[in-house]
Amino acid sequence: MSQLFMSRGSSNDKVPQGFIIAAGVMVVASLVMVSVARLTGYQPPQPPPSAIVEQRDFRFVDRADGAVLVYDSADGHLAYTVEPSTEGFVRGVLRGLVRERRADRIGSTPPFRLTHWADGRLSLDDPSTGRHVDLEVFGPTNASAFAAILIADDAHKVAGEAHKDQLAQKDRS
Repeated sequence: MSQLFMSRGSSNDKVPQGFIIAAGVMVVASLVMVSVARLTGYQPPQPPPSAIVEQRDFRFVDRADGAVLVYDSADGHLAYTVEPSTEGFVRGVLRGLVRERRADRIGSTPPFRLTHWADGRLSLDDPSTGRHVDLEVFGPTNASAFAAILIADDAHKVAGEAHKDQLAQKDRS
């Protein structure tokens, strides 16, 4: 009985010859197209440049408990805290940028630049190495982790201005 199953299975396991030929043609065509593109210097069209809506420089500092403190470089205030064991995407992107800084023997003092573009994109740049990361290519959830830094910093600045106004009113009284 086992011979019966084996003989039936082996006769039906053949891949159609037309399929094999079509797959081979697709592989060769792909290689030809890539070769032509490389030899002619073809560059895919780039999206038109977008205007900057908001751009801030931040320093990221590791805390002993695993948190990452985000400081606004303009005035040095604490803009955001990435709590320990959260925001793995933020940590991963920063780890990659810091690794490149170490390879270039650049310290942690120069800030990173977070930019919100008019077309909704977010990018993170390291002016000291020239590295640029388009955050939206990792998906909206991951990009929103960096957007939270800008939003929190905006809220902090608004609260700070309101506090200054309250102090000014008290001084006038």
